[in-house]
Amino acid sequence: MQLFLEKVVEDGYTSYNITRGGYVLAIILAIIAFAVVSYFMNADGKFKMSVKQLTFSALCLALAFVLSNIKLFKLPMGGSVTVFSMFFVTYIGYLYGPRVSLSAAFAYGLLQLIVDPYIISVPQLLCDYILAFGALGVAGFFYNSRYGMFKGYLAGIFGRFLFSTLSGVIFFADYAPEGMHPLAYSAAYNGSYIAAEGALTVVVLLVPAVRAALNRIKVEANEKSLKKQVSLS
Repeated sequence: MQLFLEKVVEDGYTSYNITRGGYVLAIILAIIAFAVVSYFMNADGKFKMSVKQLTFSALCLALAFVLSNIKLFKLPMGGSVTVFSMFFVTYIGYLYGPRVSLSAAFAYGLLQLIVDPYIISVPQLLCDYILAFGALGVAGFFYNSRYGMFKGYLAGIFGRFLFSTLSGVIFFADYAPEGMHPLAYSAAYNGSYIAAEGALTVVVLLVPAVRAALNRIKVEANEKSLKKQVSLS
């Protein structure tokens, strides 16, 4: 593990920085995870994704990654309100369903390791980055349901909230104020920034012009054989 993580001891607390090898590994795994998407079965029964589908998914991931670096505010111990970054991960699920969205969300979690990660152990890394961000992929299960764009987004960020809260209880319980249960503290801490970004995003999605544009993109992003089958929010 020393090839990928470098131990840092400060004020009696041990954390880890990602080494150059760790960055290379994260990028390689993200590329592999996204490449695997092309072999997942689509809604039309075909296994390989088309160039159009891969392009739209890649653009959504790239946009989410860029927007994740635009922070409206950042909490002192991790977590921040960004400009709709989580939405564009869940939007992949709205476009193409769960198999694609879960792999894309996994790749996104790996990419987040590149941006100012905070690591105290490998299990915490998995919980905070792989599982928490990967949970955004559950949005794909609402791919073709009524109001699927909203349901998928809310389900995705709730999944991230659950894993982030779990991480806080297991790995950061010492930070809870005296007399406050770690679960309550972790839920309040993680819920504050996730709920704030979620509320801001939903308000924007409720604008008819925005919703219509995103629905139109869904139609254009799918192949001709699927356009009559897609359900729009």
